[in-house]
Amino acid sequence: MWWRRTLSSSYRCYVERRRSGAKIWRCLTRPTCSAPAFPAGRITALQALDVWKRHFVENGVTEPEQSSQYIIAHLLGAKTIESVEQQRLAEFLSKEETQQVWRLCSKRLSRMPVQFVIEEWDFRDLTLKMRPPVFIPRPETEELVELVLTDLQNHPGSTETPPTCLEVGCGSGAISLSLLKSLPQGAVTGMLTREFGRGSRRTSEDVTFQFLSFHFLVKTCRISWLEAFALERSQDAVDLSRENASRLGLQDRLKVYHMDVIKDAEQMPGLFSSISVLVSNPPYLFSEDMATLEPEISRFEDRAALDGGEDGLNVIRQILTLAPDFLSNRGRIYLEVDPRHPALIRRWVEDNVEELRFVETRQDVSGKPRFCILQKEESHKAPEVDQD
Repeated sequence: MWWRRTLSSSYRCYVERRRSGAKIWRCLTRPTCSAPAFPAGRITALQALDVWKRHFVENGVTEPEQSSQYIIAHLLGAKTIESVEQQRLAEFLSKEETQQVWRLCSKRLSRMPVQFVIEEWDFRDLTLKMRPPVFIPRPETEELVELVLTDLQNHPGSTETPPTCLEVGCGSGAISLSLLKSLPQGAVTGMLTREFGRGSRRTSEDVTFQFLSFHFLVKTCRISWLEAFALERSQDAVDLSRENASRLGLQDRLKVYHMDVIKDAEQMPGLFSSISVLVSNPPYLFSEDMATLEPEISRFEDRAALDGGEDGLNVIRQILTLAPDFLSNRGRIYLEVDPRHPALIRRWVEDNVEELRFVETRQDVSGKPRFCILQKEESHKAPEVDQD
């Protein structure tokens, strides 16, 4: 959403100010599009939708219909406008509700992303809090999570050691929290209790069935105790990840570190070891592409979470360089990248990181090469001999 720039001559920018340790979002007024006149009389939700959709169109706001629908649905206590009863949409809004519509839609008029306007967004089966300047997770990243989950289920690893996941650049915590939510602790324990805690009178067929069920559950149990760690350079993102983890009841299963993978590289091997899965949606835009971003991105999201340097690989190279130090043998790396990156990453790894093997490239739902999978292999480099 909003990956190309449209023409807009003016805007209002919301920026953070800190006062006595507290965060205060101030509105810096610049020449800006004005909101439509506040209605003199009462209007319905449907009428408000129409007013703001037309106003967004007239002022070049991207996705005008979806924007007005999401905002008004949110104010009516729903996720989508389709889930609001038609009768409710046809009812008059109260004065307070109308004021809220005008207030939130005016923020969208300034090109603030809808996710920041309503302060939340759904990622897979989670509802996450959102606020600027923390990077908003995109649909492609949901595909990255599905890829990791599928591989964990197909290649669960050892039954003796629970898998561990390290996310580099967690932003709002979407990836780590989604993985933890999909692999809940104790899920298998409850299944075992239900399956094997029944009465003692069992036929031979029952025993055979339960024997097979037990082995299936044991295999599932291999991935039911996932532990997760996350690194993030932005304090705003660290705070938001922790807040989302707490809201979802996952604060005890996700440990978030305020660390920069480049500046704090020397600390990482001492903190992590035998990581089963390293996953990252790192900054991967080419620096020259930053000028083409839509105002929704360039004005409100952290540029450092987007800009990957001249070739988009600055952070990716660092991740791949450090990964062998804390990945377990045959541990895997899952990266979301620019479609131009897979071939570049394969060549760079072959030339620079002997312990890693490029496994494959996966496409996203639009058919673009979007995800790279790599795996740590045992190094065949001969040990250095001390000549002294």
